[in-house]
Amino acid sequence: MGVLMSRRQTVEKVQKVSLAVSAFKDGLREQPVARRRAEAGGTRRGTLEQTVQEAEEEASAGPSQPEEVSASKAAWERLRDGRGVEPEEFDRANRFTPPAFIRPQRELHDDEPLDISLEQREQVLNDEMCEICEVWTAESLFPCRVCSRVYHDGCLRRMGYLQNNSAVEVTETAHTETGWSCYYCDNLNLLLTEEEMYSLMETLRQCKIIPETSLTLDDFLHYKHLVHKQQFERPMEEAQEERATLQFSALDPDKKGHIEWPDFLSHESIQLLQKLRPPNSLLRLLTVKERERARAAFLALDQDGSGFIGEGECHKAQHSWFRKHQKETPSCSVSISHVGPMSESSPASSGSSKSQEKTLLASEQEETRSIDWPRFLKENVAYILAARPNSAAIHLQPPA
Repeated sequence: MGVLMSRRQTVEKVQKVSLAVSAFKDGLREQPVARRRAEAGGTRRGTLEQTVQEAEEEASAGPSQPEEVSASKAAWERLRDGRGVEPEEFDRANRFTPPAFIRPQRELHDDEPLDISLEQREQVLNDEMCEICEVWTAESLFPCRVCSRVYHDGCLRRMGYLQNNSAVEVTETAHTETGWSCYYCDNLNLLLTEEEMYSLMETLRQCKIIPETSLTLDDFLHYKHLVHKQQFERPMEEAQEERATLQFSALDPDKKGHIEWPDFLSHESIQLLQKLRPPNSLLRLLTVKERERARAAFLALDQDGSGFIGEGECHKAQHSWFRKHQKETPSCSVSISHVGPMSESSPASSGSSKSQEKTLLASEQEETRSIDWPRFLKENVAYILAARPNSAAIHLQPPA
């Protein structure tokens, strides 16, 4: 995932940067003053009235513009560093300082084939100590459903990652089959490398997307049109716009009429990973828990034990990874919460009767084609990763 810097290293680094920035700003402040004094002494053409007018203009225009620029710059820095909210925005009384996050790097062998055995099961073990305070207190630890990290609810509160409105949800789901994703796994943007993050930020800048703001359907479609035209140098087709509209509905399960920034950022991050990385590289991002869930899903779908399943069953699995908030265990034989028939209330299942008829016809044709375990993994890996966030939004809409 990344490397965490110690608090002391982080503080020292911030202090050095602050000193350099302060010195640079002081130099900028002195330059205009020195220039005006030199011009006044050399030409003696300036009047008192002009000087007063210039001072009033600087006083009226100066303060507001730097504040806006500073706020915008801070938002872009949070986006670059993978941080949702600055620590200063919390009530910092009796709270820990979140560690700095260093983005992962691609390895030379990332694109090479990866052998993940179907028969050889992997042992799932959680860490024994809290990730934050490094203290063991047994049953009071909340495990992440994606990685091996565990946390105290009190530590999560002091870090600012567990607010009052989410505390009950974490308490109820962390020890269930549905599970809860920690603040590392909940943010898909943290999977991007520095280069990939720079590419995403440039795209957002060019399309005039402001970080940490919600997007309406018009905003979302306008952004998708611009990105498509930049990439393919032609307008988006009607069918593609329809798919983008369905993706917006999937990202807005509560029908608020807008997409929250974290959901949009996770969606764009997983889209970029699909675009820039081959399936073998994405498979290396899966954790032991995710690989075990994938095994259980495939074995449950492979009823005859032949090692193959139908393509229609594979597509059902792509929808079922996002079943994170059901209250009952699925009625199928799969023992994990993310696999099973797609819920009727899911945004992914909504659509017109005409599209449902097309889906049924496509499913009948797909049943004649078979998919083995390696292909099942490659076709599902992006959806498994996209299902990591705790949000009810579907960050990567599976095909109909």
